[in-house]
Amino acid sequence: MLAPLLLLWPMSIGVTWVVAQGIANRPYDRDLGELARAVAQRVVVHTELSREVRVPATVTAMVVDVLRGEDSGSIHYQVLGLRGELVAGDRELIVPVDGQIEPGVLRYRDDELHGEAVRVAYLWMAMPVEAGEQYPLVQVAETLDRRSRLATEIIKGVILPQFVILPVAVVLVWLALARGLAPLNELQRRIRQRESHDLSPIEERDAPEEVGPLVRAINDLLARLDHSISAQKHFLADAAHQMKTPLAGLRTQAELAQREIDAGGDAQAVKRSLQQIARSSERAAHMVNQLLAMARAEDREQALRQQEINLATIAVETVEDFVPKALDKRIDLGYEGPGADDHVARLRGQPVLVRELIRNLVDNALQYTPAGGAVTVRVLVDPFGQVAVLQVEDTGPGITPAERELVFQPFYRALGTNVDGSGLGLAIVREIATAHGADLTVEDAQPRGAHGTSPGTRFTVRFPVDGVDAPPA
Repeated sequence: MLAPLLLLWPMSIGVTWVVAQGIANRPYDRDLGELARAVAQRVVVHTELSREVRVPATVTAMVVDVLRGEDSGSIHYQVLGLRGELVAGDRELIVPVDGQIEPGVLRYRDDELHGEAVRVAYLWMAMPVEAGEQYPLVQVAETLDRRSRLATEIIKGVILPQFVILPVAVVLVWLALARGLAPLNELQRRIRQRESHDLSPIEERDAPEEVGPLVRAINDLLARLDHSISAQKHFLADAAHQMKTPLAGLRTQAELAQREIDAGGDAQAVKRSLQQIARSSERAAHMVNQLLAMARAEDREQALRQQEINLATIAVETVEDFVPKALDKRIDLGYEGPGADDHVARLRGQPVLVRELIRNLVDNALQYTPAGGAVTVRVLVDPFGQVAVLQVEDTGPGITPAERELVFQPFYRALGTNVDGSGLGLAIVREIATAHGADLTVEDAQPRGAHGTSPGTRFTVRFPVDGVDAPPA
């Protein structure tokens, strides 16, 4: 705030000087004009022998009287006759060059006389003129001494008080800002003294009223950050707990195999231990892959790198990848919808994440569907072109309404199931659906209790297709 004050000070001096010049000119111009009119009134035109202009001696006496004033500058006058001849006064005054002569109209101009700047009041006398004659001219010029002295006095009267007011204003601004910013400095000190793990809200009562909205915004950010860090800590704790089981199995089976070999045991026992080690390694690798998929799903930058993809193509390829696993479990895995070469189920998305979403839904359905069951993947086309719909339906035990929200939490497994899994598949599905602005719902595949069969589960994902061109005819 001090910098603008110091910048405005010289600007105010310049503006004051211009205004003072205008104030000083007005009264002196008025006096100079009156003197010019007085001289013009005393000019006489004689016509006895020939028309000529004469100036009585009283004019010179009147100008001398003006010069006797204490505050007078140098005054010069000039009177020109009907033929432009000098009748009286100073020959050095320049005849004005006017585009149009208006007799009797008093005018002013700035000029130079004897090397000095002068202010000139002049008028062409209004009288009848004959052919070859011109209107007599009266000019009165005054040096700028008096005007400069008056302007200087005005400047002194305005500027000198500023030399006192400006330092006082600087001190007052300094004190006011220091006092006003004291609570903010105290707030800054308290925030700097906080521990890195302290995410509790800032006390708004101790903050200045002006920064109240800022404090509330920071508190909101701290609350969201605290929730995010708590969720990450919970996720890491669950991940570490889940990794313990396959790693402990690996260690146990390795120790058993080693003892069998040291004791000269049969090869079958060693083979079973090695098979168990392979299964534990597979579960650990699956867990790591799921954790990596979860990290990719939570990566917002990757989700923003979207391109136009064909949902049917990705769904068909994913189903083909799971055919061997479905055959091993004796499950009927099928696909319903447009072909992989059709262009009717297009959307904008991240292909890697969309493929991961379908893989997790199909893998989850195969995990919970008993042998002899069926898993169906569908791609439905919206006739209005608003959404592209993906459905994965199975004939498993289903999910109770009370658990349909819980199954999307990391490491949660439905009650009453002994399925071996990481508990991350559906959490990854929700993250990817959210990143693509898709709507994810879960429901029973068929009414409960119908024909005494399992209700099954149907997951439906509705992808928006905004920004995708209409398919070719």
